[in-house]
Amino acid sequence: MVSLTSAPPFWLRDNCPCPDCRDPRNGQKLFQITELPAALAVDAVHDTRTPDGAPAREVVWAPDGHRSVYPETWLGAHLPGTGTAPGDGRTEDDKEPWAASRFDGGLPEADWDAYTTDPAVRADTLEAVLRLGFALLRNVPVRDRQVLAVARTFGHVRETNYGELFEVRVEADPNNLAFTGARITPHTDNPYRDPVPTLQLLHCLANAARGGDSGLVDGFHAAARLRAEAPEAYEILSRVPVPFAFSDERTELHAHRPLIGVDPAGRIREIRFNNRSIGTLRQPADLLETFYAAYRRFADLLLRTELRLDFRLAPGDCLIFDNTRLLHARTAFAESGDRHLQGAYADIDGLASTLAVLRREVSAR
Repeated sequence: MVSLTSAPPFWLRDNCPCPDCRDPRNGQKLFQITELPAALAVDAVHDTRTPDGAPAREVVWAPDGHRSVYPETWLGAHLPGTGTAPGDGRTEDDKEPWAASRFDGGLPEADWDAYTTDPAVRADTLEAVLRLGFALLRNVPVRDRQVLAVARTFGHVRETNYGELFEVRVEADPNNLAFTGARITPHTDNPYRDPVPTLQLLHCLANAARGGDSGLVDGFHAAARLRAEAPEAYEILSRVPVPFAFSDERTELHAHRPLIGVDPAGRIREIRFNNRSIGTLRQPADLLETFYAAYRRFADLLLRTELRLDFRLAPGDCLIFDNTRLLHARTAFAESGDRHLQGAYADIDGLASTLAVLRREVSAR
C-alpha cells in the first residue's frame, strides 16, 4: 500500500474525489479552499476498495470527520516525490526538436480525404503539429475559404483585424510586406498581439509565380542551440521585453515580450521574432549594446541553412503550424506571377483538446 506520510494535508484534501467535494457529473470542485478547516489534519488511514473493487486508502479527517477515498493507482501517480511534475505540453520538454535533415525521408503529411474520414489519421496529423510543430494536408479542395473548414476540423477560427481569413497575394496598397512579392525572412506572425495566435494555416490556391518557395525553422531548436553556444545571449533574449507594434488606419496593436519566452521552470515555451514589427527599445545604453549583440547572433543562427526546411506549396496543400514555435519564411517571387494563399489563425489548445478526444475514441475501438 502507498504511504501517505509525504502528502501535505491541504493538498490531499483538495483532491478528495467524493461526491460531496466534486460534482460527479463533471468533476468540478464544490468547495473553496477557504472552507476547509484551518487546523486540517489526517486523523486516521484505512485500507479499503473503490466501488469497482480497486485497492484504495480511506482518510478520516480531523477536525470535521470528513472521509476521503483515494485509489491506489491515483496515489501512485500523484503523490509528492513520485515523479517529475508534467508540463502543459507547450514547452521544449514536450516537443521533438529538429533541423531540416530530420525530414529527408518526407514531411509529416496526410491526404485530405483520409484526414477527414479516418480518426486515426486525423489524430496522427494533429499529433505531428503538437510534437513537430507542423503538418501538411494534401489535396485539400482548391476553393475560396476552404482554409476555414480546415481550421474547424480541430478547433475555432481566431478572427483578427485581418478578418476570419487573410489573402496572401500581391496587393496594390499593402499594409504588410506579406502582401507583396518581397522575400520574407524567418519570423513568427502577430508578435504585437497579446495573446498571440498560436496556430496558423496557409492554404495554397495557386503558385505559378517564379519564386515563392516556403521555409520553416524550429525556433525551439534554434533557441536551445543559442543557449548552448552563447548562454549570455540566450539569457538576455529570454529576459529583456521587446516592444512589438502594428498600426494602420483601423488598428493599433502593441505587446511587450522577450524574443524567447520561458515558463517558470526556465523551459523554452514561446518564440516571438519578427524584425518588421520590432519597435524602439527603451533601455540603458549598456543593456541595449548587449541586447543587440544577442539579437544579431540569434538572427544569424535562424538563417543557418541546416536549420531551415524548404519546400514548395502546390495548389491543394494546406500547412498547419505552431506560430509560437516555428518561424516561417518565403523566397521572393515575381509579382506578375500567379501566387495566392489563404491564411487563417486558430488556437493550439483547441487542437490539443480535439486530439485528446480522438485518442479516447480510437483507443475505445
